[in-house]
Amino acid sequence: MIEEKVYVSVKKSFELMFGELEKAVVGQKDVIENLMIALLCEGHALLEGFPGLGKTMIVSNLAKILDLKFARIQCTPDIMPSDVTGTYIIEEQEGRKVFRLEKGPVFTNILLADEINRATPKAQSALLEAMQEKQVTLGNKTYKLERPFFVLATQNPIEMEGTYPLPEAQLDRFLLKVLVDYSTFEEEDRIVDMYASGATQQVNKIMDRETLLALQNLTRQVPISEETKKYALKLVTATRAENEYIEYGASPRASIGLVLTAKARALIHGKNFVGREDIKAMAYPVMRHRIILTFDAERKGISQDMVIESIIKSLE
Repeated sequence: MIEEKVYVSVKKSFELMFGELEKAVVGQKDVIENLMIALLCEGHALLEGFPGLGKTMIVSNLAKILDLKFARIQCTPDIMPSDVTGTYIIEEQEGRKVFRLEKGPVFTNILLADEINRATPKAQSALLEAMQEKQVTLGNKTYKLERPFFVLATQNPIEMEGTYPLPEAQLDRFLLKVLVDYSTFEEEDRIVDMYASGATQQVNKIMDRETLLALQNLTRQVPISEETKKYALKLVTATRAENEYIEYGASPRASIGLVLTAKARALIHGKNFVGREDIKAMAYPVMRHRIILTFDAERKGISQDMVIESIIKSLE
């Protein structure tokens, strides 16, 4: 049983982190919280939003606050799998030729795959083993990746010409799909003042790798009642029931992800149990990329979030 003071201490730590991030990032609190939830669950996140909304800035500053290694891949149609994982190069040592591993950007703690839908399927699949197994195979050798390992991929919902949309099987490997929206008028006013006057500040380290790993273990210990767990399962299985707007429902990964992310959300908010409000809040980022809509739904402009909202209301 986790002591009450532990939850209070953890909540204060996250409040300190969010406060530090505000030095460089204005607003987007829900986005930042969801990224932290994915980190606590040892999962990966897909970030979708229009260009210029600060997606890259959020991730790079998060890495600084957590004192983690950070690498970025700018995905383009000509990127090769070896540009992601690395490759062997031949070099001469004491008169003989030997192979030396040149590690790719995947050997890091936080990997940002910018505009992942611009990379070819072959390059996209190079990330699959790393994301799922936390390892990379090159030749006949397998290399374990250092924990924590977190992939954050971004994609723009516009300029779809010349892109390669992620297949459903690969989308399912992302724990969360987070939507980044425009800032409010007041937030954008602060952004303009901050960057037009050069008043941005460097963020400081708040947490280290060992603390984050301890919090990942702590996340799984947050209690959840049988009733709340069954509610989460009903939400997921309802997407597989007959519905005029759903072609295919969410996979069992959604059930695991929903319970786990709800635990992480409760921990961030300093709660010593998982409540229904945690399940409801996490249902959207956990399931929106795991539900395939019918053509009729798309024709009527029905989104995954609308379908999830209607399922939540039907279970009230």
